[in-house]
Amino acid sequence: MPFGPDRRAALSDAADGWLIELLRAASGGDDSGLALVAIGGYGRREMVAGSDLDVLLLHARKRGLAEVADAVWYPIWDAGVKLDHSVRTVAEARAVAGEDLKALLGMLDMRHVAGDVGLTEQLRSTVLADWRSAATKRLPELRESAQERDRSNGELAFLLEPDLKESRGGLRDLVTLRAVQASWVADVPHSRIGPAHDRLLDVRDALHTVTGRSTDRLVLQEQENVASALGLLDAIALMRSLAEVGRTIAYASDITWRRVDQVLETRTRRFRIRGTAGKPAPRTPLADGVVQSEGEAVLARDADPARDPILVLRAAAAAAQAGIPLSPGTVDRLAASAKRLPEPWPDAAREELVRLLGAGRPAVAVWEALDLAGVMTTLIPDWARVSCRPQRNAVHRFTVDRHLVEAAANAAALTRRVARPDLLLVGCLLHDIGKGWPGDHSVVGATIVRDLAPRLGFSEADVEVLAMLVTHHLLLPDVATRRDLDDPKTIEAVANAVGTVENLDLLHALTEADALATGEAAWTPWRVNLIDTLVERARAALSGTPVPISSPLTDDQRALARDGAIDVHIGGAESGDSGTIVTVVSPDRLGLLATVAGVFGVHRLGVRSAVTETIDSAAVTVWTVQPDFGAPPDAAVLRGDIVRALDGSLDVSARLARREQAQVQKPGIAVPPPSVHVVADASDTATVLEVRAHDRPGLLHRVGRALSAAEVDIRSAKVSTWGAEAVDVFYVVDPVTGRALDEARAEAVRKSVLDALD
Repeated sequence: MPFGPDRRAALSDAADGWLIELLRAASGGDDSGLALVAIGGYGRREMVAGSDLDVLLLHARKRGLAEVADAVWYPIWDAGVKLDHSVRTVAEARAVAGEDLKALLGMLDMRHVAGDVGLTEQLRSTVLADWRSAATKRLPELRESAQERDRSNGELAFLLEPDLKESRGGLRDLVTLRAVQASWVADVPHSRIGPAHDRLLDVRDALHTVTGRSTDRLVLQEQENVASALGLLDAIALMRSLAEVGRTIAYASDITWRRVDQVLETRTRRFRIRGTAGKPAPRTPLADGVVQSEGEAVLARDADPARDPILVLRAAAAAAQAGIPLSPGTVDRLAASAKRLPEPWPDAAREELVRLLGAGRPAVAVWEALDLAGVMTTLIPDWARVSCRPQRNAVHRFTVDRHLVEAAANAAALTRRVARPDLLLVGCLLHDIGKGWPGDHSVVGATIVRDLAPRLGFSEADVEVLAMLVTHHLLLPDVATRRDLDDPKTIEAVANAVGTVENLDLLHALTEADALATGEAAWTPWRVNLIDTLVERARAALSGTPVPISSPLTDDQRALARDGAIDVHIGGAESGDSGTIVTVVSPDRLGLLATVAGVFGVHRLGVRSAVTETIDSAAVTVWTVQPDFGAPPDAAVLRGDIVRALDGSLDVSARLARREQAQVQKPGIAVPPPSVHVVADASDTATVLEVRAHDRPGLLHRVGRALSAAEVDIRSAKVSTWGAEAVDVFYVVDPVTGRALDEARAEAVRKSVLDALD
């Protein structure tokens, strides 16, 4: 039988039949004073392949009760079926429901299975009456429980490996909504969550069937199999469907709890102030055709979205600017009449879009409501391609569409830094619009923007600026973390790409907004410092003023090279949030970087950057490092290991090998093979090698050893880790001439490094 409500009902019916026979046999046909009651998911007839049986044995007698219970429970256990059971009187069950919120939620979904139906009905009516009479006090407890669950388990729509039950937007939230509905305090938007509920249960059933286990965590390794079992194209289609489900349920929860707050607040107000009952809520104008009522934006009585196509954007902007949500009824009405605007958009429509985005954080909820109702894909058809599209890496915390809206919301706080706030906001909204299409999403996105932006009413010149922002939205972080900022060619390339200081400011603000919307790893103090330095130098180049080039080493660091002996200094004025500075002095030799990097690997220190300068045959290498987790190692221990590694008394390679062997092996996931390539035209004074690989202990040590074996000097290194992916860039030169390598030798070095990573 295919996955769906009929299959779940059939599983529940089979369990019912089994329990009916067990109770009949256990009671000898006399089941008076006994009832078997289905609780929770079983009570809702939501049985899936790995569900347990949640059963309550209600009784109104003591004689022979233990024997009856054993005769029912043991056959279930013997069959290997998981059983959550309890034996109680009506009074006992009622008392438990009054004290234990989780038990109460299960009993609100109770269903009579066998025995004395009067007992079941007595418990149902009692529990419901108690819940409704105490709802004013217990609903806040229920809400806090849901919020704590959300904080612990994240949001189903945006997780790489969501928990189908516990994540926000998951099955537990649906149980919570049923409880609110049963309280009679507020209604629940059933039309929004019915199909989402069924799809979520289908995925859970398929997961249990595919894995053969009762699990609710949809891990990466199982997503393709679950997608196949459900007849979906691939894991991306599965996760896209789940994102829509999770967002729908989360939005329904938000609506419901907002209604609960309104009702409880009204009850409190009426209790405190007599004579307010029946008075209509005041309506405050927000914009033409839009008013505020009871904390929500609603359409004015004479507003007609069918005759005013810009009303949808005007209402959205007014709500966001007021920091309030659009009412669900208003969203439904706008969705029913929404249609594509004339092209190009009227100026007023484009301005309302910018006002919406410029509201910042409140714009996210307003956009989400309209997007779930299908309005945004009607207004901007290109949006459909990124809607609910997952980003299957650990760096991004949102789906593509939500990431874009989050970036635009972040940009609202940065508009004072740019000459054209409208281009910044719309550029942020569209910077990843190319994702979901084949090819480089930046290049594809620029093509889309050159078609879309004129339809939104932007001038030809503005379209080119937007296309530049989309094309180069990764330029600043890529260059700052992977190129030598002291190389004039690096600065020249950035200046040529952006063209003007105004464009540079726009790209800088977009970069920050994009990174903040991506996740913590994308906007660390280290990256901020590098990007700010790059922007400062690019601005100087565009302004025709001398580019401020900093020396790789300070005077104090140069002074350390005078004796030429091995020395290690940790910390200094440069150390801080961006990492710890470690300065290593040693007689110049090949393999210096590999050896020291190996020591850092042994101590679980991630390398952020490394810069080397040779002074009178002594090499001074300045490293920026951060611990992978926890506190950095003791400075004396680190210094001692570096010195011993450099004088040959510590075998770093052996230590790293032992560390790798001792690591707990996790289930493997498919990762792309490493790549190494020579970056053409990146520098006039060095050969630039870019290494990309799945991060692992000792990676930098392996690369350094390969470069040493190839007999090249490393002038500087830029090391970055994005999630689990390492992107390491090395500026190498010939040790004799001090110049860049010729083409043939550069290719040989590239192959040597690639071989070392296999």
